[in-house]
Parts: sequence; structure tokens; C-alpha cells
Amino acid sequence: MPTYITLYKWTDQGIKNVKESPDRIKAAVKAVEGAGGKVLSIYITMGEYDLVAISEAPNDETVAAFLLGQGMLGNVRTTTLRAFTENQFADILKKLP
Repeated sequence: MPTYITLYKWTDQGIKNVKESPDRIKAAVKAVEGAGGKVLSIYITMGEYDLVAISEAPNDETVAAFLLGQGMLGNVRTTTLRAFTENQFADILKKLP
């Protein structure tokens, strides 16, 4: 499955209700799993982003739908990166002329 790195920032609503974050994280993990994906790890971070999640999902459309749903809840804004392993990168390079 493709791997994704998602960078999260709390909204004003999200930080106001930060004590609810552990429950929101658990609900998000369940939602990812329900969509056929898997959360590999979640980190609470310091700096520009408040959380980082590394996950796998069947495809980009599944991730997009999940993240739009998360955004609709109003607690976070996201930036998501499609990640490639070193082996996947090597395979990509083989396709170059």
C-alpha cells in the first residue's frame, strides 16, 4: 500500500479542545482502518506542526476522502505527502530515459 505522511496543525477549535485529542486520535485511527488503511505511527510534535502521522492507504482517493472528513470536523488542518521507500525510488529511477 502507498505510504503517506500527514502534518497536522490544530485550528482554534482544536487547541481549545486539546484535552479531547486522545479520543479524536483514536477515532481517526479507527476511521483509517475502516477505509482499508493502517496508521503506522502518530507523533505529537513541537514547532510548525502539532502532530505527524505516518499511514498506509489503498490509494490517494481514500486518503483524500479521509482528510476532507477530518477537515470538516474543524479541529485540524492538514498537509499530506505521498512517501516512497528507497526501493520504490530506485524503481522510479529505472523508468527514466
